[in-house]
Amino acid sequence: MNAQTATLLSCSGVFLVLFAIMLFAMAIKIVREYQRLVVFRLGKCVGARGPGLVFLVPFIETAQWVDLREQFLEVPAQSTITRDNANISVDFLIYWKVVDPVASVVQVGNFAGASQGIATTTLRAVIGDIMLDDVLAQREHINTVLRTKLDEVTGRWGNKVTAVEIREILPPREIQEAMTRQMSAERTRRAVVTEAEGKKQATVTVAEGDKQSAILRAEGEKQARILAAQGYSQALEQIFSAAKGIDAKTMSLQYLETLKALGASPATKFIFPAEFTNLLKPFIGYAAETAGESKG
Repeated sequence: MNAQTATLLSCSGVFLVLFAIMLFAMAIKIVREYQRLVVFRLGKCVGARGPGLVFLVPFIETAQWVDLREQFLEVPAQSTITRDNANISVDFLIYWKVVDPVASVVQVGNFAGASQGIATTTLRAVIGDIMLDDVLAQREHINTVLRTKLDEVTGRWGNKVTAVEIREILPPREIQEAMTRQMSAERTRRAVVTEAEGKKQATVTVAEGDKQSAILRAEGEKQARILAAQGYSQALEQIFSAAKGIDAKTMSLQYLETLKALGASPATKFIFPAEFTNLLKPFIGYAAETAGESKG
């Protein structure tokens, strides 16, 4: 074996090694948990494989990768007309994921483009049945209707629309200005109502305070009158008790003291009522008793 033959054999060996490495790379695939391989054998789909280590027959089997993770599709602003002929611009997001890898590859060629086309058509149909005020106020309803309509169509493509979210709704400029004026008027009305409610509450609070103050004042006066009456009653009881212990002799002495006081005055005339003799009877009797005792 000459040197030329040895070199040729060496090159052939290197070629075979490289070819084997290439075949190994074509045959062995590592599929992650969120991925699937849709395998075609001589052009015929034989199903999805994965996750894990997948072996493909080189030149006989080919595969297409499918991502099972949830993805989103951004639909650019679309011009639509509401039921009351208002031209508005709406842009939204579509969230979707693959639930059938084989159908997602076999049944549709460009899911993103097809979904966007259906979404815009469905959006125009939904918005066309709703008044402008309802479009601005019923975003959640519109999102739900769009998601339901899209899910019905995309289900046969092996995909599921999980959510539709409207990002922005832009009405015409004149409508925006009218809405701004309406919002300003509404804020002014709320401020006036709030101020009126505050004044009303303050008036009610002051009135309640005056009422409580009057009640407390009346209760205090009532209690004071009761205490005064009780004190007066007790004083009368004490006077009555003391009066019970006063006999005729004591009263006669009091009358005598009164006569002394009258005699000491510079007046020369005194007028006594007719009842005065009755008042002196106990004293006269007492004086007679005293004189009789002294003679005895």
